Amino acid sequence: MASTMSRLQFGQMRGLRAKLLRRYEHQPLVSCLAGLYGCRWRRYERSCTQPGDCCCNKLEGASFALLVAAFCLTLVFLYFWGQAKNDYNDFDWFNFGNLGFWFPWSVVLLVIAAGFFTYITALMLLAVCLLSEGQKLHLHWSHKIGILVSLTFSIAATAVLSDLWSKEWTTLLLSFQVTAPYLHVGGVLLMTVLAWPVALHFFRMNSRVRRGLIMGVYLTILLALYLVPLGLYSPCIKEEWTLGPAPALIGHRGAPMLAPENTLMSFEKAVEAGSKGLETDVTISFDGVPFLMHDRTLQRTTNVHEVFPNRTDTSAAMFTWAELESLNAGAWFLSHNPFGTAGSLGAEERQRAGNQSVCSLQALLQLAAQTDKLVIFDLYRPPRGHPYRDTWIQRTLEVIQNESSIHSSQVLWLPSDLRALVQEIDPELQQTSGSRLPLEELQSNNIVKLNLHYSSMSAELVSEYEAVNITTNLYVISQPWLFSLAWCSGVHSVTTNSPQLLSTMSSPLLLMSPDEYNLMWILTDLLSFVLILITFIFHRWRERGLAFCSGSKITLDNGTYSKFKTEMSDIWSVSSSISQAEKMPNLATVTEH
Repeated sequence: MASTMSRLQFGQMRGLRAKLLRRYEHQPLVSCLAGLYGCRWRRYERSCTQPGDCCCNKLEGASFALLVAAFCLTLVFLYFWGQAKNDYNDFDWFNFGNLGFWFPWSVVLLVIAAGFFTYITALMLLAVCLLSEGQKLHLHWSHKIGILVSLTFSIAATAVLSDLWSKEWTTLLLSFQVTAPYLHVGGVLLMTVLAWPVALHFFRMNSRVRRGLIMGVYLTILLALYLVPLGLYSPCIKEEWTLGPAPALIGHRGAPMLAPENTLMSFEKAVEAGSKGLETDVTISFDGVPFLMHDRTLQRTTNVHEVFPNRTDTSAAMFTWAELESLNAGAWFLSHNPFGTAGSLGAEERQRAGNQSVCSLQALLQLAAQTDKLVIFDLYRPPRGHPYRDTWIQRTLEVIQNESSIHSSQVLWLPSDLRALVQEIDPELQQTSGSRLPLEELQSNNIVKLNLHYSSMSAELVSEYEAVNITTNLYVISQPWLFSLAWCSGVHSVTTNSPQLLSTMSSPLLLMSPDEYNLMWILTDLLSFVLILITFIFHRWRERGLAFCSGSKITLDNGTYSKFKTEMSDIWSVSSSISQAEKMPNLATVTEH
């Protein structure tokens, strides 16, 4: 009985070993993969790699190298442009200024980049699956053209944006402070999966040069990914109890996603969304009325081309207040839909938005006084020939002090011109600087707040200025990941296009203690290393077993290992052993009777 069971177990082990050593060809899967990758739908049109062969010839190897390069570059560009979403509006209006008409070019560019990346990723998956099945690569010529087009697009788009919009690379670097932990896990997972085809072809190649090249590249990338966290810095990797309050929100020209920018409706929407402050741009009309307008001309945000067709290129400051009041400052918002949010407005709100007029500084200050909000604004000096060319600051101070009920302490005074005179006239204004000046100069000018572009974000900078009672405001932050980074960095307030979105965030998108992050990093790397090691050991054992058995037990048929007499004898011996084992209980029963 014992000998029978041992023979049964031995037969089962031999059967299991035979199955592990055998290389299967998943005919339907391989047919589909080869058809999609190289348009080789018939079996005789494709071939498997023989022991000692490379996965492809030189031409196909170059094509695969271009595919990998295209994948990397399209991924980089897609990630870059995806993280630039915070500034899409600036990009679209920049093109408006150059082309003369508005169109959401940023979204079009994103869709094109996503399309190319999807196409290249699909080809990469097909290639990896074919390699995992031991198939030779034969890329169809149409795909080769597609790869070149994708590669050209990625390089050209990256070069143009780098030249015209180089500051977005700073945004890309900032994004790593939030996304790097997740990118690290994703990258390690990808390299772990690739261990299967890499090990398969590594042990099947005879050329030491090729084997060294494959392992060199693979191990270099893998080691770099394993060690990436050593160079990672993120202010959001901190203990939760050290996290300060969320930055206060300042509506950028109001709430421009919900109503036409720099209109009274826009500022009212910002107040409703929970903004603590209101940001705008102030210009002086020809007859001395400060009003809200960001652009030099009125073309973008009014119907000046209809009312004053001969003055479309005239500076906004050269219009009288009566002329400005006659313009519509809201219809463009409904027709252009710059943020894609106009459709969310109800019928009544759409009608109200379409009838907005140019807003005066006085109206904004009154709204801020009634709702107890802060106000910060850029003040534009009128052009030459303007009556208030030299008294624009005094005229603005008159409106703050005498023509509105707002307290001077609610105004963050940003203009740097004649700052000493402004402090002498109204010392209660909160002096704000738009430049990173030395601490001594800031203190000598009684600066209490810095208003900086978000690219200047730094936890050390914020702490340094906070130590001398100078708070920090960053502009323009509209995406949750940037707001999360500002929150973790200790920023006191941010100017935003989307107060209605950021006000709903209860915590940063990424908040992890150093111990939690180290544990995640180490476990990810260790698990990946173990899986890769097992994969390489398995392929080494199988390929050596196949080489050992190929002389007597295994023959090669079209690149696929198959067994004949030896395998059949193993199966019959196992089957007979099982049959004898099943009959033993019946024999014992008969003996008892």
